[in-house]
Amino acid sequence: MSKDFKHAIEYSKKWIDIMHQERVPEDVGKWIIDESKHNFAEHFNKGWLEYRKSVTEVGDWACTEWTGRGAIFEDVLGRKYIDCLGGYGMMDHGWSHPDVVAAVAAQLRRTPMPSQELIDPLRGVLAKLMADITPGDIKYSFFCASGTEAIEGAIKLAKMYSKKSAFIVATKAFHGKTMGSLSMLGKADYRVPPGLLYAGQVYHVPFGDAAAVERQLDICDQVGIGVAAVMMEPIQGEAGAIVPPDDFWPRIRKATRDHGVLLIADEVQTGLGRTGALWGVDHWGVEPDIIAVAKSLGGGVMPISSFCSTEEIWQVMMDPNPFIHTTTTGGGALACSAAIAAINVVLRDDYPKQAREKGKHFMDKLEVLEKKYANIYDFICGKGLLIGQHFKDAHVGYKVAAGLFKRGVLVAGTLTSAHTVRIEPPIVIEYEQIDEVLNRLEDTLKEVSG
Repeated sequence: MSKDFKHAIEYSKKWIDIMHQERVPEDVGKWIIDESKHNFAEHFNKGWLEYRKSVTEVGDWACTEWTGRGAIFEDVLGRKYIDCLGGYGMMDHGWSHPDVVAAVAAQLRRTPMPSQELIDPLRGVLAKLMADITPGDIKYSFFCASGTEAIEGAIKLAKMYSKKSAFIVATKAFHGKTMGSLSMLGKADYRVPPGLLYAGQVYHVPFGDAAAVERQLDICDQVGIGVAAVMMEPIQGEAGAIVPPDDFWPRIRKATRDHGVLLIADEVQTGLGRTGALWGVDHWGVEPDIIAVAKSLGGGVMPISSFCSTEEIWQVMMDPNPFIHTTTTGGGALACSAAIAAINVVLRDDYPKQAREKGKHFMDKLEVLEKKYANIYDFICGKGLLIGQHFKDAHVGYKVAAGLFKRGVLVAGTLTSAHTVRIEPPIVIEYEQIDEVLNRLEDTLKEVSG
């Protein structure tokens, strides 16, 4: 039975007209809220509506986002919020960074996507820039659209080069939710429902425990299990900004070299200045064999990710089959233009220094609050502008996130719990905005602890 597409044409045209409006009248804004709730519930995922903890406390779907600049965004009714979530690390540059938007707009006027058969220059430019800014001898890059795709590519590259199949990863790690990445992830919440994952051996060890990594490598050698790579986040993000001991990364770098095993750094969230260094591994002077990058690489404007490695390792991507790993839409001209501009801004405006200094400003005052409200807080940790507030229980974290949103500040817990509430604002956040967040946080803590 054929469908009548008249409604689809009319409905899409109505939304196209709305998209062309910079601001919408209040009645249209309220219609957008109702329509968005309906569409998410009936056609996308109603669980997303029910699980938005910070907004449900303050009214039924209190915020439907519409526009933003810097660290401030507005909902469809024009209400302003300070963003202290930063798209889980995607918004290092803030909302709609003008330099990134301008680069993408210029490329859009020229051509949005390449033919995939001829040579498109921006892909080559971006690959060279990645070689210029990544640690050690990394020289080659492949571009895709999301963090989990970058991890999938890193896993595949490690397997092809090493001709081995086992991986050593960390408990509580987050590497993405496609099947290969999910196999490396360290949380049962996501691993159990899909059932059987990656067919090779995956060994999970406690994050930050270098001796556990060394011991697992020794055991695998003794029993004849070939390990392709050890893969870790420099600082665990989704687990709550968990910083490993200072000897962790140097020791696992030495151990992997001693055993002839590759070391993969998942810099999807930590890369490009977030933690106060250009790369998370830079805090410990470590050079990984493979690095995965995403989130802020697109400057908060376009989705783009990358996995990168050395010339020696990359040979398996080029010979005998240079098309062993491809994607039709990954590394398109718009995405590459955004990444080129994003990197320029990161280096020009010294995002690592900004994150380091603003993060210290945040942490110094958070530590005062931690002591003052010791009945609520468990501990606070992090580096740069990747900060985790760990509360004594998830209910308290939920109340804090909701209380902050009620006061116009967006934060969030980790994906399945509010036990830890992250502070991960755009790196461009201003000091006055940080102080306002801290003021509103203390108001919230007073309310929650009262």
